[in-house]
Amino acid sequence: MVWCPSGHFKTHRLQPSEWPDKRATKTVPQSFARERAALAVPAFGCLRFAMFSRAFSVLFTAALLTFTGCGKKDASATFPTPAGTAAAPRPQILRLGNGAEPKGIDPQDISGVTEGKIVMALFEGLLTPDPHDLHPLPGVAEAWEISPDGLTYTFHLRANAKWADGEPVTAQDFVESYRRMLSPKFASEYAYLLYNFVVGAKDYYDGRLADFSKVGFAAPDARTLRVTLLNSTPYLLNIIACHQAWDVVPLKVIERFGPPDSKNGAWTKPGNIVGNGPFILKEWLPKQKITVVRNPLYWDAANVKLDAIEFHAIDDATAEEQAFRTGRLDATDTMPLSKIDTYRRDHADTFRIEPYLGIYFYRCNVTKPPLTDKRVRRALALAIDRESIVKNITKGEQLPAYAVSYPGTAGYTPIARLSGDLAEAKRLLAEAGYPEGKGCPPIELLYNTSEAHKAIAEAIQQMWREKLGVEVRLTNQEWAAYQDTQHTHNYQMMRAGWIADYEDPHVFLEIWSSDNGNNDTLWVNADYDRLLQSALAAKTQDERYGIYQKMDAILVDECPVIPIYYYTHVHAISPKVKGWFPTRLDLHPYKYVWLEP
Repeated sequence: MVWCPSGHFKTHRLQPSEWPDKRATKTVPQSFARERAALAVPAFGCLRFAMFSRAFSVLFTAALLTFTGCGKKDASATFPTPAGTAAAPRPQILRLGNGAEPKGIDPQDISGVTEGKIVMALFEGLLTPDPHDLHPLPGVAEAWEISPDGLTYTFHLRANAKWADGEPVTAQDFVESYRRMLSPKFASEYAYLLYNFVVGAKDYYDGRLADFSKVGFAAPDARTLRVTLLNSTPYLLNIIACHQAWDVVPLKVIERFGPPDSKNGAWTKPGNIVGNGPFILKEWLPKQKITVVRNPLYWDAANVKLDAIEFHAIDDATAEEQAFRTGRLDATDTMPLSKIDTYRRDHADTFRIEPYLGIYFYRCNVTKPPLTDKRVRRALALAIDRESIVKNITKGEQLPAYAVSYPGTAGYTPIARLSGDLAEAKRLLAEAGYPEGKGCPPIELLYNTSEAHKAIAEAIQQMWREKLGVEVRLTNQEWAAYQDTQHTHNYQMMRAGWIADYEDPHVFLEIWSSDNGNNDTLWVNADYDRLLQSALAAKTQDERYGIYQKMDAILVDECPVIPIYYYTHVHAISPKVKGWFPTRLDLHPYKYVWLEP
């Protein structure tokens, strides 16, 4: 933060003592201490493509040829060297397992972790996260100020911030980007990360305000951006540093390929996209891999060590582990359940269990019977043996979840929790008109394709059948189709996960308000909505956290979502990957990552 002990603002400029490689790493839970010592891993990537001058194109093509392999050769293999000459350095190509095929790479239109990892390589916002603990560092903004009342943020943009086509990144670019983000027609799922905080933003998003100049974004000059808030928001800088909703996008480029408020535009394709991050988009092979390469026009290009990052679309955990084991990947996105014990025992040098600020849950469509009745939802929630799931299925030191908020997030732990035994679950089900499950219509449970999701769903299916007499039909879909089903609400119950966008308890509670773009349960609770607005206006952290306790209690009582466990990140990574540190959001800024020869 940029607050002085007195509470007044000061200008923040990064000093040599603050450089990431000199900062102490963040303390993590004791259960992860042994993992921390050996950590070094790759980070997210983003997609961007620039238009270059003829001279630069030649240089760029030549650079690519130095690290582009052919056929099935490993791109990191040693190339032949003429006798008597020194061997050329190996290209720095980081190869990451990235789960499913990304649905898109428009920073203002994505909502998944898979997409976010790529976007992080291609675009940069005002601030960037520190690689050790994710605290805000200068990005496009080299300095910033906060007014004494906490309502006005002034960001000073660096003179050498450029788009990949050589054009300067200006404060007006940010203003226009935020206009697009808040456009009612564009309807971004993450618009609330702006309109919950900025003056006039909600009215513009809802169509009550047509004049965007009355929204709290202003560009007094090309290098100054001023943001005016509704309420003091101490965690705003964390949001800006960690979430793509506050990134800048190239409106001039977007408009070349269609209306600015259209989605899935051609501007994100290779050859079209222009970003401002440390990497640019070179290639997108659908359902295979996305390749990004170093952006020579990035303002901090001199400190970017990687030549390229490959994001491999592998949604089969077993296939991904095999690719890692045979040297085709430097890090996996996950780990097959069947391999966890083996890696823990025999491959401790590559096996990682890291803290991960997220929750695994089942989302209920509360408009679909019998899930319209909260007694049915609560009965189902109480009949799940969470301890058995984390012990016998996930096996990655996950914690059973009995509330929605992640315990210990920025000092907040929910008091309310699901409580009640099987007898209580049966009583609730009978009270809802389904004694011993008789007469209860079958429930369709949807999950996206994954060995782990399937195993968990089958276990819970059996629990509900044997304990409550409720039948469950399992359905799986590929990632893109699954997301479409979620957003069109064409489901009854579905597996879901929520990874924090920033480190504050607000992130686990804001998404269940009735107007939130990520609340796909269709659950509406007026008291909950009122409490959320009260939390946004709270004057102190104690007051805010007290409101959150009431919100958590409502979620536990109503069960629009059924919490199952709190995540950890279980994966494999090569010891040669350096500059990768365990962070609670699993963010790893790529500009700090490199490969040890």
